[in-house]
Amino acid sequence: MARRNRRRASSKNRSKQSPEDNSGEKLPKNDLSAAPLEKPPILIDKKELRDAALERAKNRPIRERIMSFFRREKKEDYKEIIINTEALERRVAMMENGILQAFDIERLDKDRMVGAIFKGKVQNLEAGLKAAFVNIGQEKNAFLHYWDMLPGANNDPSVEIVLENKKKSRGKNEAKSVSDIPRVFPIGSEIVVQITKAQIGTKGPRTTTNLSLPGRFLVLMPYAGQCGISRKIEDKAERKRLKRIIGNLSLREGMGVIIRTVGQNKPERFFVRDLHILMQQWDQIESRIKNEKDPCMLYEEPDLIGLTARDFLTDDVDRVQIDNREDYTRLIDTIQRISPKSKAKVSLFEEEIPIFQRFNIERQIEQTFMRCVKLPSGGEIVMEETEALVSIDINTGSHKGNRKDGKNFILQANLEAAAEVARQLRLRNLGGLVVVDFIDMKNRSDQRKVFQKMKASMSDDKAKHNVLPISELGILQITRQRHDESNSSGVYEPCPYCKGRGIVKSPRSISIEIQRLVSNAVRRIKADGHDSSTLKVFLHPSVLRRLRGPDASLLSKLEKNYGLQISFQGEESYHMENFKVVDESNGNEIR
Repeated sequence: MARRNRRRASSKNRSKQSPEDNSGEKLPKNDLSAAPLEKPPILIDKKELRDAALERAKNRPIRERIMSFFRREKKEDYKEIIINTEALERRVAMMENGILQAFDIERLDKDRMVGAIFKGKVQNLEAGLKAAFVNIGQEKNAFLHYWDMLPGANNDPSVEIVLENKKKSRGKNEAKSVSDIPRVFPIGSEIVVQITKAQIGTKGPRTTTNLSLPGRFLVLMPYAGQCGISRKIEDKAERKRLKRIIGNLSLREGMGVIIRTVGQNKPERFFVRDLHILMQQWDQIESRIKNEKDPCMLYEEPDLIGLTARDFLTDDVDRVQIDNREDYTRLIDTIQRISPKSKAKVSLFEEEIPIFQRFNIERQIEQTFMRCVKLPSGGEIVMEETEALVSIDINTGSHKGNRKDGKNFILQANLEAAAEVARQLRLRNLGGLVVVDFIDMKNRSDQRKVFQKMKASMSDDKAKHNVLPISELGILQITRQRHDESNSSGVYEPCPYCKGRGIVKSPRSISIEIQRLVSNAVRRIKADGHDSSTLKVFLHPSVLRRLRGPDASLLSKLEKNYGLQISFQGEESYHMENFKVVDESNGNEIR
């Protein structure tokens, strides 16, 4: 018995050392010629991450803890921003209780296109598409819809317009309706546009003529003539105060501003200073508009260091840690100009261990590149991304419950999945149409709970989105705006072998195609009056193994029935789906 167990163990060890590929052949351990195996899904212990984060919160300097106590009306989560800078990329992680909630990557060798302002020339007008294509000096022409060429057309439902500051007289070169576009912007005319959506795949960047310059507390819109307040500021008294502040701002004729959510409860001098900085930026842009003759970039959004100071470093952020001294100095300088009080939150990370490993971020990022995400209950999420649609399937995974906990488990797994799906959409920067197939729930009350959980989990997402109730088929649909490529698109590229399809034809399928082609060719040859022929097939060695192995008898039968002689030549350089059949009597390829 012991000998038999040792034999089984030995056999098991051998199978580990010599895994088999799809053709049944043994592969040596760590065969670098084979594609890397997909890593198993990671179950991250979020309780462990929370405990570590709360421990860091306790160890903050006493001054920070006192300020945090007086700044907050109630106990909130511990929020951190961790910045890692390397030779080719910069990464920013937004953490809440140690759990990664938002993640951004910046390629240091690429320009930040979203938000950039260009001077361009109208290259073409497509009446059918109701769109213009604009040469902005980039690889692809920018797409500009006619609606985005009308003044003030980009009305944002998340903003309440409270004041009008339109020009007293309209200019001749201002389109009042879509029908005016070809007259106002003929082919070859100069135009100033701003990128709202970067180039994704083969599509050029999408643009608008309604420019906006974001600041710390305000967004300046040079051509809009409308002033508004973010609807996320809900307090009526605060909205009344902010409306009064807007009325006091010294705006030029035809300009508009929007008060951002972060401006809530801020003193009036903050908005005055912010407007002054934005007006200086706009003056520089206007100067370049007048002086530049060829299509070019006029303005580029700040890099991640600038965005951290402007957008991410809000009052509820407790700590910012950065591992690069030069970026640390630049961040402090930027904060000094726009929010001096926040300087105390920023510290330089000088430990030897990499900063993303020190705070357990690397493992969480690794999870965002996996198809499968584990849930604490044992369920799992499987995510598939296409160009316009993201499909998400929720299933029971490894859960092996009994009948009693079946119903409760389904609701629990779906509630966990709703929160995790919202998080993964942010982390992966997925957009377009998102279809979520939850585990089937018959109870309408359970469906409503999952829908409400999904809406609540998506409420903190800065990207514009819409969540629809679960349909009769058990499907929940989400639309989410995406300004740039997903994170996986920046890390991966389409497989050069399958061209992004993710599949290739099997040797069996190619064998069938070869036999079908040979059979059809011989019938044509016989129809031309020839009795026999000699054919040579050039093909990939994996298909040749199939033809000389399982399909050898079929080829012999084919040769016998049609009086053929078929020879084969394996070509390693051939794609597995490609082959060539040549008639050796005349050297012509048979198609």
